[in-house]
Amino acid sequence: MRALASPAPSAAAYKPVTAQRTLAQPPLGLQSNKRRCICREYHEPIPYQQAWLWQKDLVAEGCSGHEPAEDTLLLLQHPPVYTLGAGSTTDHLRFDPASPPHPLYRTERGGEVTYHGPGQLVLYPIMNLKMHMQDLHWYLQSLEEVVIRALENVSGLKGERIKGCTGVWVNNEKIAAVGVRAQKWVTYHGVAMNVTTDLQPFQHIVPCGISSRGVTSVKQLAVHEGASDEELIHEYQFGLLDAFAEVFNVELVQSKPL
Repeated sequence: MRALASPAPSAAAYKPVTAQRTLAQPPLGLQSNKRRCICREYHEPIPYQQAWLWQKDLVAEGCSGHEPAEDTLLLLQHPPVYTLGAGSTTDHLRFDPASPPHPLYRTERGGEVTYHGPGQLVLYPIMNLKMHMQDLHWYLQSLEEVVIRALENVSGLKGERIKGCTGVWVNNEKIAAVGVRAQKWVTYHGVAMNVTTDLQPFQHIVPCGISSRGVTSVKQLAVHEGASDEELIHEYQFGLLDAFAEVFNVELVQSKPL
């Protein structure tokens, strides 16, 4: 039997912690001293290729001007898809890459193969690290910290790092994967967190190339009995955005989708 990180509340006890919240904005007439980050949320699954193209366009824009472009954060879900890192081996695929069960793409990010699908929230920050810290190790750990704080704040779960591995783990199972790339210190790709994700597609790969550990999701950990999938996704959309703003010390400004 799975050891839960915290007791599961009853269905009657479930109360959303972020109901009716909106991203904080400074009062009229006052200017925030934090760096602005444009936030674009998508509530329907976005095909992987489309989100990938948006990131490349934003990176090109961020690298082209004399003045640093504003940071942008994309928050979305994907239809089922497998992605490989730039140096990934196909040895971690448990299917013929010529006929995958879902679309398969090789990308520029670091890391091995992973799966994206509905119920998994993906953060794609396009940030100029010259305006933050020019250190990719710091950046990777900061993305992990976003997930760790969201897990604690929304569910009371203890997310952990494992030495020698990227990502965030709960009870020794991976709940969030991280893979990034930077061009002239402008970042893209990002972090993917399993909230209500169907975990079955992970069985067709060795996730992130680690065969000794499994994957999990917030829903599988059963700490929100009585909450629907939609409610959990809603909670973690807010939880991740709040944690991101806090960790990177930015002011998130909602904008229309691309």
